[in-house]
Amino acid sequence: MPHILVAGRIHDAGLALLRSAPGVTFDLVDEVSTESYAPLVEHADAVLIRTQPMPASVINAALHLKIVSRHGVGFDAVDVAALNQRGIPLAIVGDVNSRSVAEHTMMLILSLAKRTLTYDAKTRRSEWNYRNRFDATELAGKTLLLLGFGRIGRSVAKLAQAFGMEILVHDPFVDETVIRNTGAIPAPDIDAALALADVISVHIPLSSGGALIGTRELAQLKPTAVVVNTARGGLIDEEALATALENGRLAGAGLDVFTAEPPPHDHRLFGNDRVILSPHSAGLTRESAIRMSESAVQNILDFFAGSLDPKLVVNAGSVSPSAKELMRA
Repeated sequence: MPHILVAGRIHDAGLALLRSAPGVTFDLVDEVSTESYAPLVEHADAVLIRTQPMPASVINAALHLKIVSRHGVGFDAVDVAALNQRGIPLAIVGDVNSRSVAEHTMMLILSLAKRTLTYDAKTRRSEWNYRNRFDATELAGKTLLLLGFGRIGRSVAKLAQAFGMEILVHDPFVDETVIRNTGAIPAPDIDAALALADVISVHIPLSSGGALIGTRELAQLKPTAVVVNTARGGLIDEEALATALENGRLAGAGLDVFTAEPPPHDHRLFGNDRVILSPHSAGLTRESAIRMSESAVQNILDFFAGSLDPKLVVNAGSVSPSAKELMRA
């Protein structure tokens, strides 16, 4: 029977599934870091991984490894090429946290528009008359540019439309008819769209091409615009973002993800009251944590039972014949 390494604390609902699975044994490492789980991979038949890196060196040390299951949908921290060399499948969870991330995105957008952090601080310091600065803005009639229109982007669009926002979508991988059918407007020219946007929200995977939004893109935005990233750290050049904010070229930013996680304690954005930050927690609601933990565990159990859904395997075309036999036809 398989021995599973759970690399990072998951919700107890997922652990309960493991405990109830006949014959399954597992190690649980609470800390989310490569250093904390790497010494245990040599005995693992399966690894359930959180957001920490899984480099080739760790994969190669896991001599009995047969499957990796991501506690989420992103997998840029996993060396997929190293898995492919050994024919090991990498499974992700299904649509378990798009609503959570979309709600968190709207929270950041609303908080930036309503100057929540500043108003809270002023109230606590009895600076009541700060309200007469009229700093807050409304979302109705404003333009939201979505960079990426997958499940999360589409959920954000629905929420934003309820606030009366106009939605522009830049996603070269989505047919323009699909975009229009949601009530949004296709924006194939990203430069033109940036100039029109009041809010920019990023919802694409991280690629090897570097930051999607850097100095050049930020310079095209209105000085009243705000930028939100709940996708992946590195999609926005954080140094360029800090400079734009400090120079008054941008009204605010909301980040749930960072290039380095956790970010250094002296990060330039930490001292700016027009920035709202969260610790890569957009998808970690109580409800989604239950769904993610159960799905990530179930993928492993299904694999060893020969019933893993191949639609959840990101490298299905590269898995070994023996692994394919353990995936649902």
